[in-house]
Amino acid sequence: MGSACDTIEETVNYLNKHGEKVGLIKVRLYRPFSSEHFLAALPDTCKKIAVLDRTKEPGSLGEPLYQDVCTALMEAHQAPLVVGGRYGLGSKEFNPCMVKGVFDNLNAEKPKNHFTVGITDDVTHTSLEVPSCLYTTPEGTHRAKFFGLGADGTVGANKNSIIIIGNNTDQYAQGYFVYDSKKSGGITVSHLRFGHEPIKSTYMIDQADFVACHNPSFVTRYDILEGIRDNGVFLLNSNWNLKEMEENLPAHIKQTIAQKNLRFYNIDAFTIANELGLGGRINIIMQAAFFKLSEVIDPGLAMKEIEKMIQKTYGKKGAEIVEKNVNAIYKALEALEEVEYPQSWSESTTGGTFEPEDAPEYVCENIYPMIELKGDDLPVSSFTPDGTVPTATTQYEKRGIAIDIPIWLPENCIQCNQCSFICPHAVIRPYLARPEDLDGAPEDFTTLDGKAKDIKGLQYRIQLSPLDCTGCANCVDVCPAKEKALEMKPLEKVVEEEDAKFRFAESLPEPDVEISPNTVRGSQYRKPLFEYSGACAGCGETPYIKVITQLFGNRMVIANATGCSSIYGGNAPTVPYTVDRKGRGPAWASSLFEDNAEFGFGYSLAINQQRSRLIDLINQIMQTDISGPFKEALQNWLEVKDEGDPSLTAADQVRELLGAEKPQDNNAELLSEIRDKASLLPKRSIWIVGGDGWAYDIGFGGLDHVIASGADVNLLVLDTEVYSNTGGQSSKSTPTAAIAKFAAAGKEMRKKDLGLMAVTYGYVYVAMVSMGANQSQFLKAITEAEAYPGPSIIIAYSPCIGHGIDMSKSQREGKLAVESGYWPLYRYNPMLTKEGKNPFILDSKEPKEDLRTFMMNEVRFRSLTKEFPERAEILFKEAEKVAKERFEMYKQLAMVQADSEN
Repeated sequence: MGSACDTIEETVNYLNKHGEKVGLIKVRLYRPFSSEHFLAALPDTCKKIAVLDRTKEPGSLGEPLYQDVCTALMEAHQAPLVVGGRYGLGSKEFNPCMVKGVFDNLNAEKPKNHFTVGITDDVTHTSLEVPSCLYTTPEGTHRAKFFGLGADGTVGANKNSIIIIGNNTDQYAQGYFVYDSKKSGGITVSHLRFGHEPIKSTYMIDQADFVACHNPSFVTRYDILEGIRDNGVFLLNSNWNLKEMEENLPAHIKQTIAQKNLRFYNIDAFTIANELGLGGRINIIMQAAFFKLSEVIDPGLAMKEIEKMIQKTYGKKGAEIVEKNVNAIYKALEALEEVEYPQSWSESTTGGTFEPEDAPEYVCENIYPMIELKGDDLPVSSFTPDGTVPTATTQYEKRGIAIDIPIWLPENCIQCNQCSFICPHAVIRPYLARPEDLDGAPEDFTTLDGKAKDIKGLQYRIQLSPLDCTGCANCVDVCPAKEKALEMKPLEKVVEEEDAKFRFAESLPEPDVEISPNTVRGSQYRKPLFEYSGACAGCGETPYIKVITQLFGNRMVIANATGCSSIYGGNAPTVPYTVDRKGRGPAWASSLFEDNAEFGFGYSLAINQQRSRLIDLINQIMQTDISGPFKEALQNWLEVKDEGDPSLTAADQVRELLGAEKPQDNNAELLSEIRDKASLLPKRSIWIVGGDGWAYDIGFGGLDHVIASGADVNLLVLDTEVYSNTGGQSSKSTPTAAIAKFAAAGKEMRKKDLGLMAVTYGYVYVAMVSMGANQSQFLKAITEAEAYPGPSIIIAYSPCIGHGIDMSKSQREGKLAVESGYWPLYRYNPMLTKEGKNPFILDSKEPKEDLRTFMMNEVRFRSLTKEFPERAEILFKEAEKVAKERFEMYKQLAMVQADSEN
């Protein structure tokens, strides 16, 4: 987490106090390497040297610093023993135990050279043995660990705590924050140290004085009290009484509490936050509890400083938000309770447990340890040399992070499937079943008679996976029924019965019925091949990807730019892209931020070349002695090979006959090669996916090159209008008047019109879509784009947590963006020119909402009126002017059709 030198210095001081004779030379300036200064710093008594490099250069005789040290000593005719090794690769931990391991290696009769430390290398066997825990932190240092849920405010509160302590005491302060790969809703671990001596402990806390668990579900999933010292403090956020703690706390947690004589406190922060209207933001509540219990500084002073921080942090959002958070401080102090636990806990053998899903060997041996925060313990042999990992693994996480989840009310349901269509995490789905398949269903597994013609005779049910839901509530918001067909209920009250219903629904056989996927309702009867991602609750990006996989996922290949979509799309340890019941699903890979379009173009070139060879083989084998049915199937495939789903159907027919076809003297080699290339029979649906930072800015040159090439690829731009994944910096997609990093006083320049630039080519399919505004228009756009035999670009309005909106209504925000004229919808389809029609179709109606109504609904615009009110008025007028001019221009482009017809 920081300079290895400080960790080594702390360890050297500790070891020398305990009788060792060890030292450290810090190389602060490297290359040019100064032999003179190095030799001057090296004690004459030095007999052995270990050189640590944080690089890995396979093929070299040693790492760079090691080679320079060896050369310097050789040229000076000095001959101490020198060994070299690597540490910290892949951001691995480097702590005092590992430092001791390096010194122990030097003390060995034959020290290992070219070693690694901090990993278990069971492939090349270069790793050092690391001794057991070595606690070198100076006395008087206070160490605190906080286990939080991503987006609950824990990290932000802890950053403020560092500032408060640093500014109001003479203590040194240090903070380090560990995030998992989820955008939000994952675990965060905050490591805070405070002390009167300079803090050189640049490694994560392995012995804590204070541990806080901000989510009760963590107690069974993580070893949260590992390393807590005797008589330390444990703070838990839960709504449990002592009896419920007996049942819910794992045996090992209860043992640690009693055996180490911990001071154990509980607070029901979720209830307080809910009563105050703070949602899941429990940060201020837990921060107040920390200062009360830790006494790192005077609690009264701390509370006053927290109030100042609240004003600074939330002042832009209005007085009401400030007041709610200030009230949270004093509600927390009232609600904090010490738990008088029985001493019998020291021998506890029962309690809460977490049973992971039954899963394949790879999941059990690789993914589960990473989920349990034990990933650093995995040996090198656990990983594949080429970096590939299986898909379809998010289904095994079952995080259970929602506070409330939607429950279906069948009596109100109109079977429109809109709840499923917009679900960011693909957790709520419609299921169809034959009546006879419902035998053995769980109690209250209510179904309805299918209403539409294509599902007549089948039973219909909406069911969600409660342990995969993030509780965003967008499904409830978009439900168009007169009385909502979904209602939010506390997860803990319904989780068991709803989970049983979900597992039964998933086990149902798929009815053999033909349902067109080209409608909102029909598309949702196809399994999402992108599910349970780590995106933020209410994410505006993921519903687009999910629906696209429902239509084309069984033959998709995806090139993904760096950004949110690469983080929730394919970050370790799990992958949300999954497979259908035939084992087909998207193949996914991520390239660099700047070259993703070219990367996807490479897919196209490679696939076209390979399919060209396959076509040649098939044409050749049709001239040989093959059976009639096989020849007919090959001929059918040749006719539809470039037509998406028809090519997939034809491929299945060819494969079925291919396995049974007997080789003849004149075609054995041809038949063998065709079998090897059979995976290329379906037409590949190539998608190049990324955000606006990639498409408008860093990757624009490549994007422009690829769409100009005429290649049959589809580009999906998930437009949040800001660099969402890297801290909210302004991009060329950021609109006039929006506040972002590098545009702190509101952006002056108008947004780049990426779509219109692509339209000027004349042979690129272009669409601007907003799922929340017009689901059918989005569906039509992606269907037309994928069928278009050339480049297509879909620019999708993606409401984001970075906009400062209520993410339970992110779909509604997309609707307001269109209705206010902020985000016009259109499709530019070059195929229409062949019919003598205008290819530009404006799908938006005249704005019916005031643009400022939309803008004032979002903090990115609204905060400008508080910070710079006069400038806000100027920029808002400019934004209104820009929106009006753009809409008028699109109207004129769409009017060309009427003129040509006249």
